[in-house]
Amino acid sequence: MSTLSPFPTPSTTDRPLSGRVAVVTGASSGIGAATARALAAGGAQVALLARRRDRLDAIAEELGADAIALTADVGQPGSLAAAAEAVGGRFGRADLVVANAGIMQPGALDATSETDWRRQLDVNVAGVLATVQAFLPGLLAAAEDGTADIVTTSSIAARQRFPGYAVYGATKAAVTALAEGLRTDLSPRGVRVTNLEPGLVATELQGKVEDPDSHAFLETWMADMPPIDARHVGELIAYLTSRPKDVNVPQLTILPTHQV
Repeated sequence: MSTLSPFPTPSTTDRPLSGRVAVVTGASSGIGAATARALAAGGAQVALLARRRDRLDAIAEELGADAIALTADVGQPGSLAAAAEAVGGRFGRADLVVANAGIMQPGALDATSETDWRRQLDVNVAGVLATVQAFLPGLLAAAEDGTADIVTTSSIAARQRFPGYAVYGATKAAVTALAEGLRTDLSPRGVRVTNLEPGLVATELQGKVEDPDSHAFLETWMADMPPIDARHVGELIAYLTSRPKDVNVPQLTILPTHQV
């Protein structure tokens, strides 16, 4: 009697992303770093983009000759254009772009500075647009004779409301809507678009929250409900982008088991 084989993953198949050139923003820590590692383990050449060059250099050295570290701030489109040129010069066109960079500064609006909420808009929304635009010519070219992927990192906050997260939630709702629109425009041209909405994930975002009430809320929440290891999110992205080119998972939520 035959049994069904388990779904293949990058760790159980023979490097299913070999030949792919991936770009990951926000790659210096958290989901970005975990995704870069998972894509590299799957055989992809990986360009790691973030602001902290020392962290990027350490990860690139860990991943070896098929990884490069590029300093870039997604809130500054000029730096993305320079990164796209550098990726092309080293690896050729990128055919897998993970627009992951994001920041989170929750707090009641009357206790939040304009600088904080504008920076969230610049990085979380405009930064995704700028990332896609910088690498879109290569993605479209890759789609003509192969596989091309855009992955956007949104959040469960795009759909669920939490006290103090009005601005952050709005930015992530915009990312989800943007991904849906991009898929409408780009899937007929062969570019797959996947939007991921993670729940509570163990990253540096929580530790950088400055508002005392929001920080205390997160500390209590994480103590009561252990978050997902970022590694599992990275592995999921590697799995989704390693599917046959005629398969696209447009939208996916990943939560800790106890998060509702």
